[in-house]
Amino acid sequence: MRKWMMWLAGLAVVVTLVAALVPEEAWARAGGGMSSGSRGSRSYSSPSRTYSAPAPSPSSQPSTQPRTAPTPAPIGQPAPAGGFLRGMAGGIVGGLLGGMLFRSLGFAGGAGEGFGNSFGMMDLLLLAGIAYLIFWFVKRKRAAQELPAGAYASGISAEAYGSGAPAATLDAPGPSWQQDLQVGLGHIRQMDPGFDEGPFREMCTDRFFKIQAAWMRRDTEKLRPLLTEEMHAVFAKHIDAAKAKGQTNKLENITVRSVEPTEAWQERGKDYITVRMLANLLDYTVDDATGKILAGSDSEPVKFEEFWTWVRAVGRNDWRLSAINQAE
Repeated sequence: MRKWMMWLAGLAVVVTLVAALVPEEAWARAGGGMSSGSRGSRSYSSPSRTYSAPAPSPSSQPSTQPRTAPTPAPIGQPAPAGGFLRGMAGGIVGGLLGGMLFRSLGFAGGAGEGFGNSFGMMDLLLLAGIAYLIFWFVKRKRAAQELPAGAYASGISAEAYGSGAPAATLDAPGPSWQQDLQVGLGHIRQMDPGFDEGPFREMCTDRFFKIQAAWMRRDTEKLRPLLTEEMHAVFAKHIDAAKAKGQTNKLENITVRSVEPTEAWQERGKDYITVRMLANLLDYTVDDATGKILAGSDSEPVKFEEFWTWVRAVGRNDWRLSAINQAE
């Protein structure tokens, strides 16, 4: 009986270690820390792998627009910094709890008792193996959610997903991302002669602020006309989860540094354009009850790079956000 209780205590320690080591989802600002949504036939290619930043030029940089976001409402907490320290702390806590339980059961004796009789080296090795298998499984599952940009080369054809061609990759023959972009923009202009890249960038910047503001207010109705149904469901899921946490994510002094189209294409009667967003802001989460800062900083700005994909029906129609991809 005692050995089974020790096994359970040891397994609890293993679970604590694995839970502490597995990275948490970072979801502070809208889209922060994770990739979500659909990019049509290019969902299996990473925008950051098909793009290489050109030398900056004053004419290609949109003007920055510093703004202070409205008073935020509670949303989810981003993953705090120091994952390794968090994992170490989790392991120490788990070990202490396990040790306390072992001692309470009378297994803290000398060489001829305790672990020597009931919890041998093979038991420890088996628990370590279980911990490794759990960690490997979680890591493999997370990696599978983001297929490499070369997925098409391994047998996934563009025809299987529609008429859109896969994005040009840096390690495969074919047109560069700049050529691919210009071809795609040309196709969009054929169906919409009034399309202009300048106003499109301004639209992306304006809606970036609107999405962040609606996200902070947890206003899913304000988000609905700005997002595809899939993205709206993703946002709503995290907003609903945030309401139960009693935490407030505050975003202040948001500045968009660059909005740069990196991909454009058409498929299945839709226009797609992906833009690279460079921005910085103050991003921190506080506890509603105490006002204590739980993560982030109210004085150190965070600079981030994300790829936002917009979609619309071909022609002069409204754009909606269909995907957010983190830079790799």
